Amino acid sequence: MPYNFNMKLIFMGTPDFAVPTLEILYNAGYDIVGVITSVDKYGGRGRKKLLQSAVKKFAEEKGLLVLQPKNLKSKKFVETVRALNADLQVVVAFRMLPEVIWNMPPLGTYNLHGSLLPKYRGAAPINWSVMRGDKITGVTSFKLKHEIDTGSILLQKEVKIYDDDNASALHDRMKYVAADVVLDTVQLVESGDYTLIEQDNSAVTKAPKLNADNTKISFEADVETVHNHIRGLSYYPGAWFTLDDKMIKVYKSEVHTEDHNLPHGQIISDNKTYIKVACSRGYISLLDIQMTGKKRMPVKQFLNGYDMSAYNSR
Repeated sequence: MPYNFNMKLIFMGTPDFAVPTLEILYNAGYDIVGVITSVDKYGGRGRKKLLQSAVKKFAEEKGLLVLQPKNLKSKKFVETVRALNADLQVVVAFRMLPEVIWNMPPLGTYNLHGSLLPKYRGAAPINWSVMRGDKITGVTSFKLKHEIDTGSILLQKEVKIYDDDNASALHDRMKYVAADVVLDTVQLVESGDYTLIEQDNSAVTKAPKLNADNTKISFEADVETVHNHIRGLSYYPGAWFTLDDKMIKVYKSEVHTEDHNLPHGQIISDNKTYIKVACSRGYISLLDIQMTGKKRMPVKQFLNGYDMSAYNSR
């Protein structure tokens, strides 16, 4: 049955990705009775500055109630949320919720995920879609249940991945697509005229949290695979390898496909204009890099201050 009154919403989210969704719901006139986001954290130079989430900044600018629980299961927080008497909860890029929270509103809790579920369940779907060389990704709204990213699907919308996209560029396009999908989701739930579709568990793929192991570049791989790995981790957290026992993060690269007999991982440089690394089926040219403790810079600028003459004859 459709709701015939101003539906009360609670919004949950933290990063910049979630802000367009909160904004579109606010501009649509929904009664957002609470915004739940992460606690303020110290960061910046020397970790001395107290940083607020992007969602908190927007919510406070609009005069919305902001809640920042440390413990989502605490009795005080649960009772505070219950007292808001929300009809529906919307989640975009937030923490895993306990059942007592997600099962509270009568119309349920809907999450926005940055992939075409059941593909890329997990913490980093945008990164992994680029890292895997996909041409199409998308966003999914689904109703939360116990197992993470397994809920029944309400809406999906495809997003094209261009050849020159990195994860950051794709992220910045997808956050606006996500906002449109969430608004449509809320309107459908409000109308009562919608159908939920169960996910196909035989088609599940994973998008695990990024760490030092799965962000390291393997130059044993095909050169296109290496390139996709780099752009899928750019600009954050960055794909990496070691040079003279120092970590180098690579943010932009170029593919050179050709046959060669060099060992995979062998570095070649003219010590002036280029650094390239031998891979399977070609070379990866490093264009934008950052050595630990240094600023990110074009490779030509890096070579102005770093002697790679030892790699010149290789």
